[in-house]
Amino acid sequence: MTISSSLNAGVAGLAANATQLATISDNIANSSTYGYKRAEADFHSMVIDGGSGSYSAGGVRVTTNRLIDQSGALVTTSNSTDLAVRGDGFLPVTTESDVGTENGEEAMYLTTTGSFRTDEDGILKTESGLVLMGWPAEADGTVPDFPRDTSDGLEPVQINVNQFAGEPTENISLGVNLPATETEYGGAGAPLTLPIEYYDNLGTSQSLTITFTPNVSATVGDATNAWSMSIADSATPGEVIAAYDLTFAEDRDYGGTLESATRDAATETIDDLDATKASSYDSTTGILTVFVDGGPIDIDIGAQYDSAGMTQLSDSFAPTSISKDGSPVGNMTSVEVDANGYVIANFDIGISRVVYQIPLVSMSNPNGLTALDNQTYQISDESGSFYLWDAGDGATGDIVSYALEESSVDVANELTNLIQTQRAYSSNAKVIQTVDEMLQETTNIKR
Repeated sequence: MTISSSLNAGVAGLAANATQLATISDNIANSSTYGYKRAEADFHSMVIDGGSGSYSAGGVRVTTNRLIDQSGALVTTSNSTDLAVRGDGFLPVTTESDVGTENGEEAMYLTTTGSFRTDEDGILKTESGLVLMGWPAEADGTVPDFPRDTSDGLEPVQINVNQFAGEPTENISLGVNLPATETEYGGAGAPLTLPIEYYDNLGTSQSLTITFTPNVSATVGDATNAWSMSIADSATPGEVIAAYDLTFAEDRDYGGTLESATRDAATETIDDLDATKASSYDSTTGILTVFVDGGPIDIDIGAQYDSAGMTQLSDSFAPTSISKDGSPVGNMTSVEVDANGYVIANFDIGISRVVYQIPLVSMSNPNGLTALDNQTYQISDESGSFYLWDAGDGATGDIVSYALEESSVDVANELTNLIQTQRAYSSNAKVIQTVDEMLQETTNIKR
């Protein structure tokens, strides 16, 4: 029984080391494969109780597992959509075959890196057919709240490289100096105009014409320090959409700064004097709101007694500081992914817009994932339930663009294991040879 058990143990040793050799071969073959996670064979002894005075060899059994939680080093690339996870999370992907069915039920797989590029339909995918998944953003660039424990909200990331975009003007900051001499007795009373360009909802250039008319004093040697300000919109010719009476301080502490701005609805030439065409001046924020055809525009003329806003000083009319947001229509030039997983489209007019957000997937046991081809993994019972995190939050890490993750294989270590496995295999073969010789001697006793 002891000799037979030795033979069985030797055979089990050969099989176990053959499995070890297979994992080493796979690791070395994929030492240059981006995102590859090394496989490992673990040996476990088997003990058989042979009773008192004897011992039976139980042999060995082997289990293999893939160390998915081990990360490789990151290498820099020149492609903005080469992505790698710096942390414990995974990128959600699907296959191009699932996308091609167009049934809206793409299966979610996981990977830690990928070189994604747009195909003929603008879908970001790798050469091996992995399609990047993300949450779509609204038109204004905000990402709605999606459920985090299901992949139902994820969609293939599709970039329209021929996309146009523009941003309407919503805020204007108006810094203007009005000549104090114009409100004095004997002033000409001529209006001063200031056109300001803005962009409507279609990216078309429009203009607000702001007219400042001095209220000339009727008293010799006196000044009113008061002006009438009217605002006309080129989108509605012939209408004054807003009018205000401005008064500037003349005391030593606040001289020349804006003291008050009162809406003069009677001067507005809109058909029904609709109160929504303009708002009252907020002396705390310095903002008044006018409503053009495309919507409201906040105009900051400066808070009360604020020298950084509108002023009335000296004898010169000068726009000192005029700024606004918004932009005309432009073409998309590039796409990038930031560390928080936002897919950002850049346009040639200098604006950027979020089009998708890529979450990172985490689970309690990454090594329990089912390994598939092309360095992808699938959720299993052993991996536990998953959760979709915002990149940069939690323990999932962040996303690095212009980078790929190298294989986690250490070739020098694998070659060392290869030598050890070869010696162990030879030793087990020697055990079988020795048992064979001993059995031969036992057979020869009969002769």
